[in-house]
Amino acid sequence: MGRLTTHVLDTAQGVPGRGIRIELYEILDRPHLVKNVTTNDDGRTAEPLLEGEDFHPGQWELRFHVGEYFAGDAGAPRFLDVVPLRFGIADDAHYHVPLLVSPWSYSTYRGS
Repeated sequence: MGRLTTHVLDTAQGVPGRGIRIELYEILDRPHLVKNVTTNDDGRTAEPLLEGEDFHPGQWELRFHVGEYFAGDAGAPRFLDVVPLRFGIADDAHYHVPLLVSPWSYSTYRGS
């Protein structure tokens, strides 16, 4: 049974990204907001972002609001604010899309 999960790791401090707002969009003619969640103390969402009948092939986008998390110097422009990750779901499998992020860079991969 397919499902979509994510987590955030603050690579600058080596800790989970706690309290980061994440939006999930399905990409149709235009992005359609499906879910708005916040990471817990482990940098994960409390439940899968998609599973069951909500999980289906298509184009999706996660928007990680890391600027709010890394907000330090009030008034200084943030180098990273919202990190968008657009990806495709092609089959009925587990898709784990983590974000490894610092105030200046990020990376992702399809995890297990």
